[in-house]
Amino acid sequence: MSKENSEFNPCWEILKGALTDIHNKNATRLSFENLYRASYKIVLRKKGELLYDSVKAFEEKWFRDYVLPPIAGLVSGNLISIALLQTPGSSAHERRETGERFLRGVRSTWEDHNMSMNMVADILMYLERTYVAESRRPSIFAATIGLFRDHILRNDLGGASEQLDQPFVIFDILNAVVLDLINMERDGDIIDRNLLRQITSMLEALYETDEEIENTKLYLTVFEPRFLSASQDFYRNECERLLREGNASAWLRHTQRRLREERDRCETTLSILTTDKIASVVEQELILAKLNDFLAMEGSGMKSMIDNDRYEDLSILYQLISRVDKSKQALRTILQSRVMELGLEIEQTLKNTDFSVPTAGAEAEEGAEGGEKAKVQPLSAAAQQTAAAIKWVDDVLQLKDKFDNLLKTCFNEDLVLQSAVTKSFSEFINMFSRCSEFVSLFIDDSLKRGLKGKSDEDVEVVLQKSIVLLRYLADRDMFERYHQKHLARRLLHNKSEIHIEKELVRRMRSELGNHFTAKFEGMFKDMELSKDLSENYRDHVRGLGDADTKNIDLGIHVLTTNNWPPEVMGRSAVQDDGGRTECIFPPAIKRLQESFFKYYLKDRSGRVLTWVASAGSADVKCVFPKVPGKESGPLSKERRYELNVSTYGMIVLELFNNLADGESLSFEEIQAKTNIPTQDLIRTLGSLSIPPRSRVLAKEPMSKTVKTTDKFAFNVQFISKTIKIKAPVISSTSKVEDNEERKETERKNDQTRAHVVDAAIVRIMKQRKELSHTQLTTEVIGQLAGRFKPEISMIKKRIEDLLVREYLERIESETAAYRYLA
Repeated sequence: MSKENSEFNPCWEILKGALTDIHNKNATRLSFENLYRASYKIVLRKKGELLYDSVKAFEEKWFRDYVLPPIAGLVSGNLISIALLQTPGSSAHERRETGERFLRGVRSTWEDHNMSMNMVADILMYLERTYVAESRRPSIFAATIGLFRDHILRNDLGGASEQLDQPFVIFDILNAVVLDLINMERDGDIIDRNLLRQITSMLEALYETDEEIENTKLYLTVFEPRFLSASQDFYRNECERLLREGNASAWLRHTQRRLREERDRCETTLSILTTDKIASVVEQELILAKLNDFLAMEGSGMKSMIDNDRYEDLSILYQLISRVDKSKQALRTILQSRVMELGLEIEQTLKNTDFSVPTAGAEAEEGAEGGEKAKVQPLSAAAQQTAAAIKWVDDVLQLKDKFDNLLKTCFNEDLVLQSAVTKSFSEFINMFSRCSEFVSLFIDDSLKRGLKGKSDEDVEVVLQKSIVLLRYLADRDMFERYHQKHLARRLLHNKSEIHIEKELVRRMRSELGNHFTAKFEGMFKDMELSKDLSENYRDHVRGLGDADTKNIDLGIHVLTTNNWPPEVMGRSAVQDDGGRTECIFPPAIKRLQESFFKYYLKDRSGRVLTWVASAGSADVKCVFPKVPGKESGPLSKERRYELNVSTYGMIVLELFNNLADGESLSFEEIQAKTNIPTQDLIRTLGSLSIPPRSRVLAKEPMSKTVKTTDKFAFNVQFISKTIKIKAPVISSTSKVEDNEERKETERKNDQTRAHVVDAAIVRIMKQRKELSHTQLTTEVIGQLAGRFKPEISMIKKRIEDLLVREYLERIESETAAYRYLA
């Protein structure tokens, strides 16, 4: 025996005996100091490599002789059939018991080996510090712990795999058992989670090679890919089953539960390294794969969820889709489609609704105004159209509230979805040709009837809804025209609260700019100045001592022509020759007019005032004398009433003051004495002779319409239960325009638009000097988008007109470009 071997062998025998005791769990009698000194001596004699190889050879032999046989004994034919062949007929209990018995054997072997190799590494610490560090070989722990991978997990059991068509190793059985147990748990069985966690921890501690590169853990390189592949198959089959069951609500809850289960499984059973990967598999197979099929399910899909307000389902759906698609395309598409469908259904329902019978609210209002319960009469065609307009806007607002609630409750006020819903609302609202008019009528109805006695919160709701509707309108200039007309009637007839009107206009200004509300604010200013003017004029009259003027209390509204709509100002009532129709006022009123004109022009030289009789109202005190021959009842005594009528109505009633008993006036005679336009006179006489509650004139023949051949007399037998009587005020109510009126409104609006487009073109060209036709068109559309969307043909026509008027010229080198002419 050489000297070197004589020095190595005694020390190795000591270490070899110690290794045997460690494996046999007899390490308590070992001396760490003696063992450390033995390894120290070997390394000191330059025998580190021999010691390293001897330890590794010892451990390999130990595995062959003592570790592998028990493991091989666990790999029974039954285990192979269940785990690898997946032979049908085995019960879940049998599979679980067989699989867990095998895993427990592997776990026990691993724990023993791991503990032993830690102790061996401590003994050979000096070898680790010197030889291993210098030679750059794997650490003694890595080399020995890796033996479990090479001699156990990768062992083919000496040809035992020949019974299968393809070879296998113990690692294949281990993976198959773990995956089978996981699938059993997915199906509702209870498994030993702690056992699985210990197995996966073992795989995380083992690497592909002894170099132990971080991303080469056996868990990541072998187990995880198989786990994800098996999970993909499992969830693909599960998705097909859920699709066959045809219940989207069940699919949502099942998918949500599976995601939660897989996250919990990674945290407690497998590894957090797999959390995101398995979540991605579930998302792909249970959400994305058949998403459109589930959303389109009849009776339980997204359409049904929206219609039936299934907030919980929609909330889960939003959470699931947000995981797989940041743009939420599927949600956006169906939301937009449903908004459009429901919006068009509102219009269709409107066409199929009978508005001939007044609503309960309208009946109550009529009763209050008349002071008595009148028989319910069918609504006129105009009133029916107005009721339809109010219902359309109410339904649109209810639909808006519904989707706002969905966005808030279910969709976390997602900006992407909010934008999609807003776009769809705008599209279907503007598809309805009368949207601007209907929105203005809704605001008119809300401010005129709905806010008296309401709380500040109720007022705020109406104001907010008005602004929301306004945001959706594309043709805001049309709305401006209608709102100006409706606002004028409310202001002149004192139909609304002025502070609420001002607040609404303030919000409009904040939303759309000063140019949009300039005329509205001018109307408010006129009303305020007129109020002060009326007070000052009354003080002036009181100081005159004139008995005639004292008997009449005059309330004046001096209106600036450009601020008020032509329909209200009487500018639409012109004769065939183009002159304005001037009605003939009673002498007492004429004297009062002259008195006011004189007072007004005293400090305002150069002003021109025109009396607009079509826009005013009057309170007339009427005396009905005792009817001869009546000894009892209301007709047996004198009756006094205060009648609220239009200015035209006051002029007509004045004609009957000096009329002898029993005499009457024909329609032609009344028109000749008043010069009131025919249509206005028909409406005025109708309001005084047809409704029972204001029938102060008797019409012959009695009918529901006024004709130019009718005659009228003072109705001496008129009786009312109330002293104050309100006759319908001419032009005080807002109604939907008929086709002819709408065509006229559109014609006037197009004229205004032409001027606006002209101004925009000149403004742009003055700043830019030269522009191509395409650039000019784009900038005009962009600049006017806040008011309306001009047609391309209109822009082209206005450019041609400006070329003719020499505001612009074509650039010679480019036919499709223009230059501004200063």
